[in-house]
Amino acid sequence: MSKVTTLGQFIIEKQSDFPFAKGGFSRLIRDLAIAAKIVHREVNKAGLVNILGETGETNIQGEEVKKLDVFANEQFIAALKAGGECCMIVSEENDDVIPIESEVSKDAQYIVCIDPLDGSSNIDVNVSVGTIFAIYRRTSESGCCGAGEALQRGVEQVAAGYVIYGSSTMFVYTTGKGVNGFTLDPSIGEFCLSHPDIKTPVTGKFYSVNEGNYVHFPDGVKKYIKYCQEIDDASKRPYSSRYIGSMVADFHRNLLKGGIFIYRRAMARRKENYASSTSVIHCHSLLSRQEERQQTERTGSWICR
Repeated sequence: MSKVTTLGQFIIEKQSDFPFAKGGFSRLIRDLAIAAKIVHREVNKAGLVNILGETGETNIQGEEVKKLDVFANEQFIAALKAGGECCMIVSEENDDVIPIESEVSKDAQYIVCIDPLDGSSNIDVNVSVGTIFAIYRRTSESGCCGAGEALQRGVEQVAAGYVIYGSSTMFVYTTGKGVNGFTLDPSIGEFCLSHPDIKTPVTGKFYSVNEGNYVHFPDGVKKYIKYCQEIDDASKRPYSSRYIGSMVADFHRNLLKGGIFIYRRAMARRKENYASSTSVIHCHSLLSRQEERQQTERTGSWICR
């Protein structure tokens, strides 16, 4: 029987990679994993309990808030507050940052930026959804953590990752030293290493984009999509179009199988602070994992990976 390495064991084994680490980061990842397990439980019984549908409210993007959005947000906030390693939370479901000033968090050094449940509109039709997170170290030495401390450059992330809730639940993260994936084993309640040192294929065969917005695409992107659709044996085209509409699911497939994900930035009709929160939560987090493979390109108002 092969050795089973849990997420907790893996983090402890890799702690020596970070000279400044004193165990706080390990506990922070543990807190995120605990909340992810609770969300996994609810996602898997969403059709059996009254947790589907909208709440009647809208989030920072102007989207209808789903009941599961609220539930996931509450679970991650509660876990991070109780853990004592997080000093501030930036959630896509909240208009303002959430500073944590409790006694247990007085020495906390980490800021967590999170989308608790990306793609939640797909829950009603049983499509994979996910959690996206980015972790930064606070820049101030003491006192209340300021909102500006969350607006750090992507290269200053301590770690970034996502959890995908699908046919199985996976916790995927990087600290800049490789990308590793852990699959939840419900029988023991642990995330176990299932995808060590993930490497995206050098060449891919998928492109993922919402072609329903084609008329709004810049000419360069339109030309690239047509390029993907042309027949060319040398480059093994045409490529296959795969778009789920759940960012984590689309990204996860392309990370494992090879491909490009193209996403248009927020439309002007959305709130101004949406662009900042999306950049920190979605783009910084997901790009950090693709940069491990050095296949990231950022062009104008588009994020391509």
